[in-house]
Amino acid sequence: MMITPGIVSATFREKTAEEVIALCKAAGLEAVEWSENAHINPGDIERAEKLHKQTINAGLQIAAYGSYFRLGQNEDAEEAFRISAITAEAIHAPVIRIWAGTKASADASPEYREKLVKETRKICEVAKGYQLKVALEWHKNTLTDTNESAMEFLKAVDHENLYCLWQPTVALSMEERIKGLDLLGTKLLNLHIYYWPNGTRRPLSEG
Repeated sequence: MMITPGIVSATFREKTAEEVIALCKAAGLEAVEWSENAHINPGDIERAEKLHKQTINAGLQIAAYGSYFRLGQNEDAEEAFRISAITAEAIHAPVIRIWAGTKASADASPEYREKLVKETRKICEVAKGYQLKVALEWHKNTLTDTNESAMEFLKAVDHENLYCLWQPTVALSMEERIKGLDLLGTKLLNLHIYYWPNGTRRPLSEG
């Protein structure tokens, strides 16, 4: 498996897009996941097209569009998602990140899970129309907060256009983290990595 190193722009949300690109180049990275609400707002097509040109002209790739669309939060989920999808298409992102709801898996009722399953299938179909793969954020207080819940959700949705991101969840042991990576298999798209021993952010070189 070939890994392309990059940066999630929200890591430096206080910096301009130009500064993020410069930092990416200085660090020898090759790609950027542009974060919604940090460096681009949903629906700002002009900004998206400009960011695409800036990124490509700097010799970098666009890894993904990091949306903050959350399942189960919108009355018309397809239309709400479409705004982010159009923006992701304009920035030429191959992947759009979404969030698996707002509840920890331990607090999610079967009815809640089923609602999100049905909504996700619709979202995945909308994304296909924009040549986008959909990837769930691997995060606490969502349905991807444990290996078991994440895999159960992916299996329930059962859609060829649904994938998952991964990050080293602090609440899980090292063994559980590695197991999660193995379980995802071909459903894994991108990795979000960091080194936070005891909740303190440290350079990756130390980990």
